[in-house]
Amino acid sequence: MPATSRAQVPAAERAYVLTKSLILSGQLPGGTLISEGEIAERTELSRTPVREAFLRLQAEDLLRLFPKRGAVVVPVAPGEAEDVLELREALEGAAVRRIARREEPLDDVVPVLAGLVDAQREPARTGDVVTFAEADTAFHRGIVAASGNALAERIYDTLADRQRRMVVQAVRPRPNLLDVLVEEHTALLDRIAARDADGFAETLRAHLDATHRTMTGR
Repeated sequence: MPATSRAQVPAAERAYVLTKSLILSGQLPGGTLISEGEIAERTELSRTPVREAFLRLQAEDLLRLFPKRGAVVVPVAPGEAEDVLELREALEGAAVRRIARREEPLDDVVPVLAGLVDAQREPARTGDVVTFAEADTAFHRGIVAASGNALAERIYDTLADRQRRMVVQAVRPRPNLLDVLVEEHTALLDRIAARDADGFAETLRAHLDATHRTMTGR
């Protein structure tokens, strides 16, 4: 980040963005103990803005603070992961049912979603798990956005951080899964293009089962 840009970003925001990025990317896995001093050193900041950032991340359930000891990265609990998956199935399934009912052609939906699938191919090829997780989240969010239900879109956005973290956690130990996920996303897109809401729901369930539920044994 250029010096002029860094100066314009509040110190606490810089500490927050860096720490959150380390958590969501899996560089700080669940259960990791971190200190204010460690983040202060990375960001070249004092501990005061780092403390503010830690408090903010604790409010988001990403950190648990322990006075005079530091903070522990909160793992994604199996029960919470299942909650996220169930919400995703409900929101994405409802979105595709609404899309399928449209009388007009899906010319403003399918090409956009196809572009979001294409954006996954390069990180899948290079094994860039973090970038792939962002592209994965963008595709699934794009499905909900395409339905035109603004309320559902806002609710879905609250899952974004957990969704990205879960993708990184699922894919990092299984890098060969990246190409498989691109093909599964293509299959989901085909169901949308065919206005096959029931088929989409079945394909999405299988997709989430294979990617996430196999990791937790659910």
